[in-house]
Amino acid sequence: MKVVILAGGYGTRFAEETETKPKPMITIGNHPIIWHIMQQYSHYQYNDFVIALGYLGSVIKKYFLEYNVLQSNLTINLKTGETTTHFADKEDWNVTLVDTGLETYTGGRIQYLKSWLDDETFMLTYGDGVSNIDLDELLATHRKHNCVATVTVVRPPSRFGSVEFEDGIVHSFTEKSVEVDFWVNGGFMVMEPSIFDYIEGDTDDLAHDVLPRLAKANQLAVHVHDGFWQCMDNIRDKRHLEHLWSSGDAAWKMWD
Repeated sequence: MKVVILAGGYGTRFAEETETKPKPMITIGNHPIIWHIMQQYSHYQYNDFVIALGYLGSVIKKYFLEYNVLQSNLTINLKTGETTTHFADKEDWNVTLVDTGLETYTGGRIQYLKSWLDDETFMLTYGDGVSNIDLDELLATHRKHNCVATVTVVRPPSRFGSVEFEDGIVHSFTEKSVEVDFWVNGGFMVMEPSIFDYIEGDTDDLAHDVLPRLAKANQLAVHVHDGFWQCMDNIRDKRHLEHLWSSGDAAWKMWD
């Protein structure tokens, strides 16, 4: 089953970083966040990726073109220029990189990929969020409900810790918590080829146009994920993910 990753947006909230690279290439640890996302899918043996490119797509192309060399040991003869690459074990990934337009919206980007998806069920996610979702359970939910698409809903993490006090005296601080009163679209979707019947053109946004059309037609199932999820919307989110990664608390790291 193919995995579509939407990686074409401008990432305007990361202006300090996205002047030279697209948002999915912003690093967590020593790897771009798109690598973390792909590792998660690969953990469940989903290794065939189709990446929808847009803004600075050439940076993502270059990353994958040079991936094996940059991840391997090299012997270079400086006199002759001869280079020997000593390949280590690498990810068994097939990566298709498709230009889907600079100004195309997310729904339109999916439409551009139609000929690359072999008229089969496919998974889809955004290029800026990580989670410890069980992808096999997601697929089982999708097949159970027999809808055109299934979307994972998550509880958004609070952006602030809380202060607990009584009678004007603070008695404790708590770390960032999870909101319990509502759910949001966390990405990590499964879609049938008939999804293309619900996309009208380049300016269709997945969240604001396509998914509401599916919901209106009773063709959008929901998979509830109550575990870890974090999107990377801004520099604060990046720093939070960096802290989790460096401290060994990255809940999304399910691979060895």
